Amino acid sequence: MQWRGRRQSDNIEDRRGMSTGGMGGGGGFRLPTGGRGGGIGIGGLVVILLISWALGINPLALLSGDMSTDSGSQQQQTGTRPQGQSSDETTAFVRTILAETEDTWGKIFQASGETYQKPTLVLFSGQVRSACGNATSASGPFYCPVDRKVYLDTDFFRELSQRFGASGDFAQAYVIAHEVGHHVQNLTGVLPEFNQRRQSMSESQANALSVEVELQADCYAGIWGKSTQQKGILEAGDLEEALNAAHQIGDDTLQKKTQGYVVPDSFNHGTSAQRVEWFRRGFESGRVEDCDTFSADI
Repeated sequence: MQWRGRRQSDNIEDRRGMSTGGMGGGGGFRLPTGGRGGGIGIGGLVVILLISWALGINPLALLSGDMSTDSGSQQQQTGTRPQGQSSDETTAFVRTILAETEDTWGKIFQASGETYQKPTLVLFSGQVRSACGNATSASGPFYCPVDRKVYLDTDFFRELSQRFGASGDFAQAYVIAHEVGHHVQNLTGVLPEFNQRRQSMSESQANALSVEVELQADCYAGIWGKSTQQKGILEAGDLEEALNAAHQIGDDTLQKKTQGYVVPDSFNHGTSAQRVEWFRRGFESGRVEDCDTFSADI
């Protein structure tokens, strides 16, 4: 990608190098590293925590209780940010990609007579406290609809390349664009409806609905990709990087790698083929109306 020298977003909150207290107790949780998920506890905090990159984790397991943003969910930090981190190349890349998503969705919302409310992207290292609860780097990048923030430990980019076999700057950009896609869903009411409908569903039904939510976020990431292509930012091989990333984090591929077999009823993000298809659909179309995964035959 030809991202250098472009506008960088100011909607960045850099918490790297800051320590977060109280990771245990009622606000803490643990995340499995593969398989069918489970074992996630968040006490009384309310969450719609859509973790799109964790290994086989069911995001529905993080949903419980009634939505609240009490003072106990606020960030408590000590320490100072290491010198130089806020201006390193990775930070510049993240700021640039976030700015590009702001431009893309700003124009789309404006065309519908609406104003796009930009999310904040929180950079953290090791662990972080969000309005949706505590998280560690093991959770991967995630979007919290309660505080409308995307959370990213940039060390995940190394994980994406080394563990998932998805290298390249456009693959990394896809990570950010996907989480911003969840923010768009939050603004348009998709996530609140998802949370409401799942309350009366079985686990397998809720998983199926989660797949539709995730695939739409992939399609929205594709729409952003189309915008970058129209600006002439993309280089040869960039699209293939994103498609490979979409393939590598499909439920079936992850389950085969981590447990040697697949359990379709536990899929909550979509198969590799589905994730590739919906990113490509958004990329080729560039139209929001073509990302209606809920009416499609998934």
